[in-house]
Amino acid sequence: MTIAPPAHPKTALAVSTCAFFLTTLDILIVNIALAAMGDDLGGGTSALQWVVDGYTVAFAALLLSAGSLADRIGARRAMGAGIILFGVTSVLCALAPSAMFLIAARAGQGAAAALILPASMALIREAYPDSGERAHALGIWTAGGAVSAAAGPLFGGFLTMVDWRLVFAINIPVCLAMLAMMPRIAPSPRHEGRFDIAGQLLAVIALVALVYGLIEGGATRFADPVAVGALVVAVLGLAAFVLVQARGAHPMMPLSLFRPRDVRIALLGGFANIGAWFGTVFLTSLFLQQELGLSPVVAGLAFLPAALVALFGNLGSGPLITRFGPRVPVVSGLACATIAMLLMAATLPLHSPWLIAGIVVIAAIGGAIGMPPLTGLVLSSVEHGQAGIASAVLNTFRQIGGALAIAVFGVLASTAVTFETGARISFLIAAVPTALAALYALRIPGPLPRTGASGAERAETAVRD
Repeated sequence: MTIAPPAHPKTALAVSTCAFFLTTLDILIVNIALAAMGDDLGGGTSALQWVVDGYTVAFAALLLSAGSLADRIGARRAMGAGIILFGVTSVLCALAPSAMFLIAARAGQGAAAALILPASMALIREAYPDSGERAHALGIWTAGGAVSAAAGPLFGGFLTMVDWRLVFAINIPVCLAMLAMMPRIAPSPRHEGRFDIAGQLLAVIALVALVYGLIEGGATRFADPVAVGALVVAVLGLAAFVLVQARGAHPMMPLSLFRPRDVRIALLGGFANIGAWFGTVFLTSLFLQQELGLSPVVAGLAFLPAALVALFGNLGSGPLITRFGPRVPVVSGLACATIAMLLMAATLPLHSPWLIAGIVVIAAIGGAIGMPPLTGLVLSSVEHGQAGIASAVLNTFRQIGGALAIAVFGVLASTAVTFETGARISFLIAAVPTALAALYALRIPGPLPRTGASGAERAETAVRD
């Protein structure tokens, strides 16, 4: 007879928060190290884009199916497998002898992150059955991800000062520590789940083809027929994906989720906000080092104020939502992102690191106060049984927004007359979706919409599917 280990809720919370912190950190920690990676491994701007997008594309494309897998094998087992895979691929990244090897290992990291994210939320749901305690735990979990998104460039700067490979090697002791804590987490229940194999394959094909076509096509000014063909494949793949989701018996992204207006607002807001933030970190990291000649450490320090703002902004978003409902913080957050993009485009020629750091803070404020209510908006706009898949779709849209931003921004920066010109055009383009999302968000009702369950109760299944 096997005796189950006693449950330790705080251990489950610690592992889940560390996992969310780590998977989010690895999206942006590499940005400051990109210049050093390029000097060491070569490959040009397109290779550097793939170092980032190899991770985010795999993360986005596999996230929905990974949630179903976590349900089938249990969240604790899925978390353990994800941590092991993340640790192994981190070793491979740290030892990468070439740019292509590093990109492949980064894709493996993204697949591991896709498995970890839904499992981390599920472990919190299982460890805290009381809705009040669970809401507090989810707040800690969310803050961990938000801080890592802003602090990634800062950590990357300090590690790159020694060796860029440390931005990946630092993951290894963290993964080992999390694995050491796993036995103190109670076994997770298993649930029946069905995989949308056709939908998953089409999602991977469409997203990879789209990003490949943008990055490689941009590198050749779209003179490469293979890159142009990839864009055609992406369009056809997307159309086929929508058709499968509309007609399939068990779609991975039910189209019925898009019917509520508030869900559409949240998806556009998440896509635009994260795209603007990822693109900002990508471009400013390279600009500060390659154009202004700053060291990785100094360039990373430019993101320190933004990291502090992200921490306190996320913790303070709850009272804003309670007092004003979701409309005010969502519109304000997206407006901040828009203003930051316009200011960056206007002031970049001044070559002021202090000014850049200040504008990054404005962008961080936008994400800190705008993203939490967007998540709550999704969860409060769907039926309780769809809360998991709805949240997973939101996270998928966010990752896609980041991947496309890096692809497009990189193309513009590398093909324009100068890097600075391409970066300014990129920021102007980024301001368009954030502004449109802010205007669309004005249609959010003033009081928080409710459909029979509180946001905390719905958040318990945030990435279940």
